[in-house]
Amino acid sequence: MLRRLLGDWRPTWLDLLLALAVGVAGLVESFGRQEQIGHPVPMAAGAVAAAAAVLLRRRSPIAMLLTLIAVGLAVREAVGTGYYAAWHFYSTLILVHTVASTVELRSYRGGVGLGCVLTAYAYLQTLQTNDIAEVLISAVFMSVAYGSGILLRRQIDQTLRLAERTTRLEVEREERARRAVAEERARIARELHDVISHKVSVMTLHAGGVRMLLDDDRERKRERDMLLTAEQAGREAVGELQLMLGVLREAGDHVPETVRPGLSRLEGLVAHVREAGPDVRLRIIGEPRPLPPGLDLSAYRVIQEALTNVLKHAGAGRADVVVDYGPDELNVQVTDDGAGGGPAPGTAHDTGGHSTGGHSTGGHDTGGHGTGGHGLIGMRERTAMHGGDLSAGPLPGGGYRVAARFPLGTATETG
Repeated sequence: MLRRLLGDWRPTWLDLLLALAVGVAGLVESFGRQEQIGHPVPMAAGAVAAAAAVLLRRRSPIAMLLTLIAVGLAVREAVGTGYYAAWHFYSTLILVHTVASTVELRSYRGGVGLGCVLTAYAYLQTLQTNDIAEVLISAVFMSVAYGSGILLRRQIDQTLRLAERTTRLEVEREERARRAVAEERARIARELHDVISHKVSVMTLHAGGVRMLLDDDRERKRERDMLLTAEQAGREAVGELQLMLGVLREAGDHVPETVRPGLSRLEGLVAHVREAGPDVRLRIIGEPRPLPPGLDLSAYRVIQEALTNVLKHAGAGRADVVVDYGPDELNVQVTDDGAGGGPAPGTAHDTGGHSTGGHSTGGHDTGGHGTGGHGLIGMRERTAMHGGDLSAGPLPGGGYRVAARFPLGTATETG
C-alpha cells in the first residue's frame, strides 16, 4: 500500500539531510528544555512527525504543509504551555519554500499552495507570546522562503528550456549532417552515372561493331551469338542506369560528356578564380597521365570545393594549388593565406562556371574553414570513395590547407 501511495518517488540526499536535521534538533530541544516544556514526549513525537513531513516534501508539498500545521496544533494541545518549538518554525520555512518551488503560482494548485502558506503564517500569529516584532520577523522569514522558492522554480524552468533547446539543436545539427551526406552521395552518384553510362555505351557499340564485321562469316556463328548477348546486356545495363538516373538526377541537370570536368580542366578553373580576386597559382608535380574517370572527377571536385572556400570565406589574397602525380598515388593540395572563420553554413555559388550535372561547383557551403561544413563533407565522401583520405585545418603560421590523397593502385572504380 505504501509503495502504491509513493509511486516512483524516491527521497534525495537533501531530503534525508533536512529531515534528519529537523528530527535530531527537535529531539534535542524536547529533552534538553524539559523545564520550559514540561512534557517532552509529545514535543519529541511532533518533531519526528515534522521530520517525516520534510522527508516527503517533494511528494506532496501542500499536503505536508497542512500536516505540519495539524501537528503543531496537536502538540500545543498536548503540552498545554505557551512554548513554541523551534523545529516547527524551521520545518514550516522548508515546506513553504518547497511549495513555492514546485507549484506554479498562476495555476489552480498554485492558488491552493499560496492559501496554505497564508494559513501557516496565520497559525504562527495565534501563539500567545507573539508581539509586533515577532509578527514582522515571521513575515520576513516566510516571505523570503516563499520568494526563494519561486526564484528556484523559475531557474529550474529556464534550465530545462535551455537543455531542451540544446537537445533540439543537436538533433537538428545531426539531421542536417546526415542530409548533407545523403545529398552529396546522390550528387556523386549522378556524376558517376555519367561516367559509367558512357563507358558501357562504348563497350556496347564496340561489341555491336565486331558482331557486324562477323555477320558474313558462317563459321563464326557462336562468336556472333556471344557478341549479340553482350550487346543486349549492355543495352539493358544502359537502360537500367537511365531508370536509376530518373531517381537521382534533378530535372534538366544532364551534362554532355564533352564538358565533364577533370584535372585537365584545372587551368580554366584556376583562371576563373584568379579573376575573382585571389592570386591562385597552379603547380603540377610529376608527369600528368590518364586517370580513372571517377577518380579524376573526384580530385577535380576536391580542388574546386577548396577554391570555393578561398573565394567565399577565407579572405585570402593568395592560394596555391599543387597536383602531385606519384607512382602509386595522386596528391592534391590547396593552401591559402586567409584568416578563415567564414559565415554559418549556407549555399555556395559556382566558382568557375563548371557544373556537376547541373549543380553549382560550390555545391554545399563549407561553412568557412571548419570541420562542420557541407563542402568538407563532400570532399571527404569523394576521397573515401576511392580509398583515400583528406585532411583540412589551419596552418601554424596562418592560413588554411586542404590536402587529399588518392591511391592509384587500389582505388575502387566503377567506370
